[in-house]
Amino acid sequence: MSHVIVIGAGQAGASCVAKLSNGGFDGQVTLIGAEPAPPYQRPPLSKAYLMGEMALERLYLRPEAFYAEHDITLRTDAEVTSIDPAEKRVALGVETLSYDELVLTTGSVPRRLPASIGGDLAGVFTVRDLADVDAMAPRFEAGKRVLIVGGGYIGLEAASVAAKLGLDVTLVEMADRLLQRVAAPQTSDYFRALHQSHGVRILEGVGLDRLTGDGDVSGAVLSDGTEIAVDFVIAGVGIAPATALAEAAGLDIENGIKVDAQGRTSEDHIWAAGDCTSFPYRGGRIRLESVPHAIDQAELVAENIMGAGKEYTAKPWFWSDQYDVKLQIAGLNTGYTDVVSRVSAGQTASFWYYRDAELLAVDAMNDPRSYMIGKRLIEAGKSAEPSLVTDPSADLKVLLQA
Repeated sequence: MSHVIVIGAGQAGASCVAKLSNGGFDGQVTLIGAEPAPPYQRPPLSKAYLMGEMALERLYLRPEAFYAEHDITLRTDAEVTSIDPAEKRVALGVETLSYDELVLTTGSVPRRLPASIGGDLAGVFTVRDLADVDAMAPRFEAGKRVLIVGGGYIGLEAASVAAKLGLDVTLVEMADRLLQRVAAPQTSDYFRALHQSHGVRILEGVGLDRLTGDGDVSGAVLSDGTEIAVDFVIAGVGIAPATALAEAAGLDIENGIKVDAQGRTSEDHIWAAGDCTSFPYRGGRIRLESVPHAIDQAELVAENIMGAGKEYTAKPWFWSDQYDVKLQIAGLNTGYTDVVSRVSAGQTASFWYYRDAELLAVDAMNDPRSYMIGKRLIEAGKSAEPSLVTDPSADLKVLLQA
């Protein structure tokens, strides 16, 4: 009987084994996860779960019983220590398992503040998994002082939760503006104003020099010499693909585990999907960090293990929830030359990214109509007349009829 082993019990791993089961795969399926919990959603961790608005069981992607009911062996709290591609075996310490096909869905790991600047002090957290959020949650008390390092989406989401719970929030971003790596100045301006309206102190162009404290963090010295007192710190300074296991096994690495359009790695019978991979895209190679990508690529790999021979066509989209604003992003804005603004009353706005006349991406804040129309246009390879986009009274649906 053929045996498929999937390493990494996150969104991609759970999607892969479910697709195998639902697609009629009649072999043995094993899903191995390093965490003690069954596969769960990560996006709510820094939002509804941290706010206490979502119970643990609601985080689970599927009820724990699902796996046994679908003949999937779920191994939680289990760490794969090595892969032997020649023998087609994986090791979990002294235990070994044989596979016919192996799928790596190892995800990504948070970048941590260096120990040399106090990153190993108690009270310094990252936001990546259930253990991270469970550890920091008791510190979210009204009046506590939190320093958030990094003005990307993770940092901003943490800031919104802290501000809503009544904490004294300071956020530092070393770059000239929030979201500089991923968004236009217009989107940065929108979210800066949003956070400042909720009392968050935003410091841009200012880095962290070091954290101070005796065992537990109690203060921070910023790059401009400012000293602030803190009760705890959240580092949102990015993530990196979890490639150590693949690299040790000799797989090709290129900004992630390098896969072809069907999800195959450089080793026969080893596939990969999700945050940990880089894959072909429009003549180049990219890596995506998003739930929709993890699901779509993992399901495609499952189909290809069953012989489908399909190639992956990414349709990037993302979202972020901050206060009462839902940001929805369609497409990738890399290489944009112009941004067109569509601003309505209140907090409704969207920013449309163009490379010359080509529509690349849309950032939509509380504007689901612009998001959906922009997404459909981008996926169809169509553009949008800027003069129509900028008129908030214009019906954008006519763009879909062109």
